[in-house]
Amino acid sequence: MDISLSGVNTTDLVGLFMMLAGFVIGLGAVTVIDLHGFLGQHSNYWTEATTRTHKVTKPMIWIGISLVALGGLIFYRGDYSGIPTVQAVLVALLVLNGTFLTFRVSPFLLKRERQGKAAELLPASWQRRIMASFVISVIGWWGSLALLTLYLVR
Repeated sequence: MDISLSGVNTTDLVGLFMMLAGFVIGLGAVTVIDLHGFLGQHSNYWTEATTRTHKVTKPMIWIGISLVALGGLIFYRGDYSGIPTVQAVLVALLVLNGTFLTFRVSPFLLKRERQGKAAELLPASWQRRIMASFVISVIGWWGSLALLTLYLVR
């Protein structure tokens, strides 16, 4: 088995590796918290589990999106064609979505936890906002991964 790097652009390799690592870390964490949130819509147990779980997944998601963005800047450097541009828009959307989740939803969940309400179902207005965020998250993460795949095989 020959594992030679001759003919491989190491800058591309590093950028692509960073992007893939970001998808593994970020999308993995997103999948966990989104599943918890989905189950928590009608379950006190899963509502509380979501509040606890988001403390771990939130930093992992930020690490993931940072690696995807930085890796993308390295891997796509100078390429402003369709796919890199659309991915940049999706990453920006994910950052905005993450900002909402980090600075609005997370403090709301932590406040409820301090008040002893972590196991109570969230109000419908919050559930709607979080569901919209879930849709943005799924489109942003999975769409960006699909675009990277398309870019690599075209």
